[in-house]
Amino acid sequence: MADITIRQVRYFAVLSKVLQYQRAARQLGISQPSLSLQISALENAIGGRLVERKRNGLILTPVGRAVALQAEKVLREVDVLKDIAVPDQTDLGGTLRLGSSPTIGPYLLPRILRQLHLTYPDLKMVIRDGPPRELSEDLAAGQHDMVLTQLPLPEDDFRVVNLYREELHLAVPRDHPLAGRERVRPSDLAGEGVLTLRSAYAMHRQVAAMCQSVGANLREDFEGTSLDALRQMVSLGMGVTLLPALYAQSEVRREDADVIIVRMQPVQYRLVGLAWRTTSGNPASFLKLVEFVRQVIAEEFSEVVTLVN
Repeated sequence: MADITIRQVRYFAVLSKVLQYQRAARQLGISQPSLSLQISALENAIGGRLVERKRNGLILTPVGRAVALQAEKVLREVDVLKDIAVPDQTDLGGTLRLGSSPTIGPYLLPRILRQLHLTYPDLKMVIRDGPPRELSEDLAAGQHDMVLTQLPLPEDDFRVVNLYREELHLAVPRDHPLAGRERVRPSDLAGEGVLTLRSAYAMHRQVAAMCQSVGANLREDFEGTSLDALRQMVSLGMGVTLLPALYAQSEVRREDADVIIVRMQPVQYRLVGLAWRTTSGNPASFLKLVEFVRQVIAEEFSEVVTLVN
């Protein structure tokens, strides 16, 4: 039995729609004899007639109808293979699975994705949120190609690239004694109830360490599931919290905001970066994406975060 080629399948898919050799050959940009030769080869491989000639054109045989349906499925799967093909070193394309922390992605990625879509329209990004602990586990398991997360990561089997350093600001209720201050020292939080995200987030460990060092009370009875939840709990007088600068710029800029943002002195900050498995090597497409992200951050967020190497 002869092999069936993708060319034969594609040619027959066109012929099965227009049901005229001349029109199909014109659409495919080939000669009619070449088309007839490929269809005959496909019929020989299938072992049966696919089309019957009639006075006003062609009709599909029962086998031809079945093959036409299957041809469409085959061509769709070929398109999927094209989507997952490895991009070359001069462009970004294919599909990239990116894991992203929900404390970072919603406030950073929209502008980056917009620029990526304009510059590299063939690149498809599949993005899934998750806390850093889950992101690193899924990255190690191959569920993600890269992750955007707060650093450091717990595992050593990742290639990590720093992106930027981001200040953490204090959020307090509007009637809190610290609300009128321009700057707050960590020691000013002694005795305060401090809210934070659950332990799967890197920020939890960071805030817990600060609380221990200055004598603040970490509110482990009320752990936030998101930055929005933390802000709302603060607005209800349940405690104070630290919020990343990008979030604060996006969500707490209004004069009638439900919480007051106060900067810390000395500055408290977190480090954000991209990571992928060391077994992936250093693909040119990954490195190119890193540089693209850095460029967008420099253009769009330079007043809020600081690029780092």
